[in-house]
Amino acid sequence: MDKTVDVIIKKFNADKTRLMDILIDTQDEFGFIHESAADQISNTLDISRVDLEQTISFYHFFSTKPRGKYTVYINNSVVAHMAGRKDVVKAFEIEAGCKIGQVSHDGLIGLFNTSCIGMSDQEPSAIINGVVFTRLTRFRVKEIVKNIRAGIKVEDMFQASYGDGNNSLEIIKAVVNNHIMKKGPVLSLDYTFGNAILKIIKQNPKDVIEEVKLSNIRGRGGAGFPTGLKWDFCRQSIGERRYIFCNADEGEPGTFKDRVIMTERPRLLFEGMVVAAYAVGASEGILYLRYEYKYLHKYLDSILEEMRHMHFLGKNIGGKKGFDFDVRIQLGAGAYVCGEESALIESAEGKRGEPRDRPPFPVEKGYLGQPTIVNNVETLCAVVKVVLNGGDWYKSFGTSVSTGTKLLSVSGDCRYPGVYEVEWGFSVDDILEMIGAEQVQAIQVGGPSGTCIGPNEFDRILGYEDLATGGSMIVINNKRDILKDIVLNFTEFFIEESCGSCTPCRTLPILMKDKLIKIIEGKGVMQDLMDIERWSGIMKANRCGLGHTALNPILSTLKNFRHLYLDKIQKGVEFDTGFRLEEATKIGRLVTNRN
Repeated sequence: MDKTVDVIIKKFNADKTRLMDILIDTQDEFGFIHESAADQISNTLDISRVDLEQTISFYHFFSTKPRGKYTVYINNSVVAHMAGRKDVVKAFEIEAGCKIGQVSHDGLIGLFNTSCIGMSDQEPSAIINGVVFTRLTRFRVKEIVKNIRAGIKVEDMFQASYGDGNNSLEIIKAVVNNHIMKKGPVLSLDYTFGNAILKIIKQNPKDVIEEVKLSNIRGRGGAGFPTGLKWDFCRQSIGERRYIFCNADEGEPGTFKDRVIMTERPRLLFEGMVVAAYAVGASEGILYLRYEYKYLHKYLDSILEEMRHMHFLGKNIGGKKGFDFDVRIQLGAGAYVCGEESALIESAEGKRGEPRDRPPFPVEKGYLGQPTIVNNVETLCAVVKVVLNGGDWYKSFGTSVSTGTKLLSVSGDCRYPGVYEVEWGFSVDDILEMIGAEQVQAIQVGGPSGTCIGPNEFDRILGYEDLATGGSMIVINNKRDILKDIVLNFTEFFIEESCGSCTPCRTLPILMKDKLIKIIEGKGVMQDLMDIERWSGIMKANRCGLGHTALNPILSTLKNFRHLYLDKIQKGVEFDTGFRLEEATKIGRLVTNRN
């Protein structure tokens, strides 16, 4: 038995529901999860090898083979490509001596693609052994690989100053920048930590819920379900105990606001979890932190420890007898679908992050079968301000349907990318003026799962009554080929990130990608567009939001930029499979000297 693996297993009390933590620590220790470690984990936790393997294989950052002493994950998002990712990848391949998806012959460097890592405001970016590198250039890549070959620790490779705000703290030391461009009521600094907790413990939990209901605040993760109503459902559900989950798995390409909140306003976030716990009667909270933000783990843990010393976590919080609640951090391991609340819960239980069938909903049977609240980072922060200032105060911002403010992650072709807190009701034109965007061809609102709109719709307002968004806005200027540069990348993202459970989600995006490539290459016919529109309805049979929206990149551009598709469609041709015999046999004819 490997003593190191044994120590890791004992650290988590040989609890199979903590399998994710055990695998993450094993991966960190050895660089991969080797066969003997998997056997040891399987035997000790009494988990079949099949169940263990399916969990390991599900997550992007787990590997059963060595990925190099220095493992480089290069962001493959649309915004990274806009910022020059192609040159960065080429430089890495030349300097490392291997292609993407390979490990160098000496086993020193592994190069891999990865989906959006939450750095869209400072691309191109990469993660090397858990350390984030931003604004990469060919020259910077040469320096990095030179340092790798010299055996320098990744943490010591920074030659510039650390990022702004708390990024420069000794416990973080990241070159990441926050880029907070506009503050509003949620991000404002007129807030004293702990005051919301001291206020609620003098109230009845039901009164706290009623105040949240009065504010009409809705979930800020994208779905927009009324927060107070969700809390009320959970409080009324029958269970031995209740849980509060903070969903910090923002994997939507172009979104990074939660990263900024956790860096600059972590106390506000955790206080929101305590407020939620008091309201619904929860005893344990879990911050589900995406693996890409692992560099914030120690820092966030230190804030939790500080709160325990201040009696804002633990036993008898704030001196309120019987109010016991604590929070732990659960790392993910790279799976976009875990942003869906039931998939997130499955992952936290040590399983594949596959969405559950609903009903029952998490508020009835969630984590470990108990009533569970899952709220977004931004939502929990806003709730604290609601408690401190009242529901009517919160409703004074925004519109009658969409109350309060919204944090936007703005990136792409603009002068001032970053985080903007605006009131619901701002128009797209208002946003474009603030961010310094010119010659704008399109805006992707809400990330790939959202919608792509053109200039004729820039007068639309952000809000649940018009353009709802989880927070991402990607600006696309006139120089971009929307179909080739944007839509194809988004479609490939959904194919990569699908859990593969539902047949429509597993197959249709691939078929649609083939159709899209066929159209881009000028081989498409009108029947292809008709097929796309007709087949898309089948996606509603999928059981989660990812499956429902996986074709949105194609469908929204086909609706709003139909002329781009029609321009590439063959005129007067009714049928074309896209197959070209001469192209398919070209290499064979050259080898055999046949004309």
